[in-house]
Amino acid sequence: MMKAFKYILFILSALLACNSEQDAHDKNDWIQISGVYPHLAYYNEEGECGTGAVVPWADKLWVITYGPHLPFGSSDKLYEIDNDLNMIVREESIGGTPANRMIHQESNQLFIGPYAISHQGEVRTIPYDIMPGRHTGNARHLFDPENKIYYATMEEGFYEVDVKTLKPTMLYEDANVGRQKGKDTDANPPGSLLLGEHGKGVYSGQGVLVYSNNGESGQKALEQFDIESGVLAEWDGKDWKTVRRAQFVEVTGPGGIYGNANPETDPIWATGWDHKSILVGVRDRSQWSFYRLPKASHSYDGAHGWNTEWPRIRDIGTPDNPDYLMTMHGMFWRFPSGFSSKSAIGIRPRSAYLKIIGDFTRWKDQLVFGTDDSAQKEFLNLRKAKGGIEGPGQSNSNLWFTSTDLPDELGPSEANGAVWLSENVKAGELSESFLFAGWTNRSVWILNEGSSETEFVFEVEIEGNNTWKSLTSQKVRPGETHLINFPSNEKGEWIRVRTDKDTKATVHFSYNNGVKSKSFGEADLFNGVAKVNQESSVGGLLYGLGDNRRALGIVAGKIDKNVFTEAGYYELDEKMQLIPKTDIETSNFIQTKFAIPKDAIIVDEASVLIIDDKNRRWRLPLGDPAYTQKTNDGLLRVCREVATERDLFNAHGTFYELPAENADGYAKIRPVSSHNLQIHDYASYRGLLIMTGVGNQVENEHIFRSEDGQAAIWAGVIDDLWKLGKPKGYGGPWKNSKVQKGVASDPYLIGYYDKKTLEISHDLDKEVEFTIEVEPIGHGPWMSYKKVKVGQGEVFKYEFPVGFQARWIRFKSNENCHATAWLEYK
Repeated sequence: MMKAFKYILFILSALLACNSEQDAHDKNDWIQISGVYPHLAYYNEEGECGTGAVVPWADKLWVITYGPHLPFGSSDKLYEIDNDLNMIVREESIGGTPANRMIHQESNQLFIGPYAISHQGEVRTIPYDIMPGRHTGNARHLFDPENKIYYATMEEGFYEVDVKTLKPTMLYEDANVGRQKGKDTDANPPGSLLLGEHGKGVYSGQGVLVYSNNGESGQKALEQFDIESGVLAEWDGKDWKTVRRAQFVEVTGPGGIYGNANPETDPIWATGWDHKSILVGVRDRSQWSFYRLPKASHSYDGAHGWNTEWPRIRDIGTPDNPDYLMTMHGMFWRFPSGFSSKSAIGIRPRSAYLKIIGDFTRWKDQLVFGTDDSAQKEFLNLRKAKGGIEGPGQSNSNLWFTSTDLPDELGPSEANGAVWLSENVKAGELSESFLFAGWTNRSVWILNEGSSETEFVFEVEIEGNNTWKSLTSQKVRPGETHLINFPSNEKGEWIRVRTDKDTKATVHFSYNNGVKSKSFGEADLFNGVAKVNQESSVGGLLYGLGDNRRALGIVAGKIDKNVFTEAGYYELDEKMQLIPKTDIETSNFIQTKFAIPKDAIIVDEASVLIIDDKNRRWRLPLGDPAYTQKTNDGLLRVCREVATERDLFNAHGTFYELPAENADGYAKIRPVSSHNLQIHDYASYRGLLIMTGVGNQVENEHIFRSEDGQAAIWAGVIDDLWKLGKPKGYGGPWKNSKVQKGVASDPYLIGYYDKKTLEISHDLDKEVEFTIEVEPIGHGPWMSYKKVKVGQGEVFKYEFPVGFQARWIRFKSNENCHATAWLEYK
C-alpha cells in the first residue's frame, strides 16, 4: 500500500514537473552557468541518467536519456527542446538504455532510441515488448535501404525495422530475452553470438554490417583492466566474422548520422583501445587497417567496458565545411573527413576534457554536448579515500552548450601509449603504426627485456599513403632502458618499430606540446572562493537529493579557525536559489553520510602519501603548507565522484582526475590544475560542479548566496578547473628519510608537470650512488633513467630537459643512509 502511495506521488510530481517545463520562456530568461542551463537537467529513477543521443531535427533539439541496464524500458524520457530552450517531456517516452540515432533520408525520419520522429515533429514509438534490448545503434539496411533500417542492442540483439510501419523483424535474439523467458543463463549468455559483452556501435557499408563491443563478462573483468576484452565484428547478411579482439566503441563513416552516401566505396571507421593505446580502424576495399594513438586519460579503461559512455566521431562543421570531431579517452581529436588506408593523414589532438560525453552535435552555431554527470549507483567506484560517502540520491545529467572553438580550448594535449608492452616480438616484425604528428615534444621509452643486445629500428610515414622511410635506430643491451627524444622539426605522420632479434620489449611513446593549456590563467571566475590561508569562509556539506526533489541539499556553516560550525540546512533549486529549510532528517543524513574523512590521505614532511585499496603506495606533490592542518582536521573534501565512474581528487592544492580502481586507480592519476583555494566540499548537480568554501568579499556570476548570507556556493563546470593554473608543487619520496640499500622509494608523481628540477643529498661521509628509475605508463615496468654519484656534503642538482615525460619516478641507494630526493614543479 505504501509503495503504491509513493508511486502515485511520484506520478503526480512528474506531471507537475512536466507542466512547469512546458511553460514557455524566452531564451534570455534562463540562468546559464559555464554553458549549462540548470532548468534543462534531466532526472530518472534509475542508477544512472546518461545522455544517449542529442540530435537537431524538425527545428528542435531532441534528447534521449538512459538508465544502466534496462532492456525493457525505464523512467527515462524523450525530450524536445525548442529554440528558446523550453523543454517538453514527450508523452510517448518509454525509456530504456538507448544510445542510437540515425536520420533515414528516404522516409524523412529521425530514429532515436525506440522512437521515429517525422520531419514535422510527430513521434511514433516501437514498444519494447516487440523490440526488446538496450538499443545501441542504427545502420542502413544492406539489401533494402529505402524501406528498412537495422537496430542493434548491447546484448547482441539485431532487428530490421520497416520505416513505414515500424514493424521489427528479429534477426538475432537479445540475450536479455532469454533471461526473461527463464532460460538457463548459460544457454544464452551475452557473447553467445559474438565475443565480448558490452555492445556499442553499428554501421553498414561495403556489403557488411559492422558491430563493436567494448566489454567482457566475469569477475576478472570487474577487477582487471588489461585482460582480453571486446570485439569488432562484421556480418554479411548470413554469417558473422570476428575482425579483431579488442575493446571497440564507435563505428561510423563520412556519412555520419545519415549513413554513407556511397556505401560500396566510402570507408567505415572504428575506434577502440586496449591496455596499451587507442585503436583506430578503417575499412576500405573490403579490408581493415589499424592505427594506434596515445591516451590522454586512463579513466575510460576497464575490461567490463562501462567507463567509456559512447565515444563518437561527429561532423560539427557546416555543409560547405565539414569538421569531424572525435572524442576518445578524454581528448578532443580532429578527424579528417577523407581518412582511409590510402590517405591516413590528419588525425590531430585538440585538447583534453573532463566531462563524460555521451553524444554531441552542432546546433544554432553552438556545440551541444550531452553528458553523464551524476549516477546514483556509482558502479563499483568505491575507495577508502571517499570515506563512507554515498552517491547522489537521484541520477541526473544535463546538456553543455559551448562555442565551436571549445574543443581547442580546454586541457593540455599531453598523451602517451605503447605499441609493445612487455611482450615477445619476433625479429623483423613491425609494430602497428603509432601517431607521430601533432605534438612538439615527442619521445619514446625503450626497454629491452630480452637476453641479448637488440637493435630497435624506427621508421616514419610522411604522406599517409603507407610509404615508409628509416628514422633512427638504437641498440639496447639486455635489461637496459633507452630514451629517444625526437627533434621537434622531424616530419612524420606515423611511426613504427622493429627489432633485429627475437626479444621481449616495451616501446612506449610520450607526447606533449609544451603549452599546458590555452585557458590557464583565466581564473577570474573563481574569485570569491576563499583562499586556503583565510581564517573564515562559508562552507557546507553537499548532497543531491532523491525522491524526485531535484534539489541540492546543503548543510551550511561557517569555517572559522579550522572549526566548522553548522548554520542551518538549505536547498539549491534550478533557479540557483539557496532556500533555508526545516528538514532535520535530511540534515542529519548529510552530516552522517557525507562527513569528510580525516584519514583519506596522509601528509608528511615529504609529500602526500596515498595507500590505495590494493595496499599500493603512491606519493603526490605538496602545495601551500596551510593545506596540511585543514586536511588533517577534515575540513577539505579530498575525493568525490562528480562525473560518472571516475573521481575528482583534490589533494593539497591540486585537482586530479582519478580513474576508478577497476581502471587502475591511482596508478593512472592525472593532475588537472593547481590552486590556493579553501574548498570545503564539492559535488555534481544538474550538470554543474558545485563547491563550498566561499569568502565574504568578492562576488561574481559564479557565486550564489542565500538571502540571510549563511549559505553560499560556487557553480561552474568541471572543465572550468583547467583555468585555475597549470599543475605545480614540490616534495619527494624522501626527506631526510631512512633509506635501505637497494630498496626503492615510494613512487612519486612526475607526469603532466612542466618545469621539473631535482635535488639529491645524503648524510654519509662517503660517496653514494643513487639510481633514478621512471615508470612512464602506470602499469608497465620500471626503467632505469640515470645513475648519479653524490659525495659527502654534496647536493646533486638536476633540471629535467624540456619534453621529458614519465608518469612516476622513484629512487634507490647503494648504501644504507638518510637521504633526500626533492623535486619542484613550476
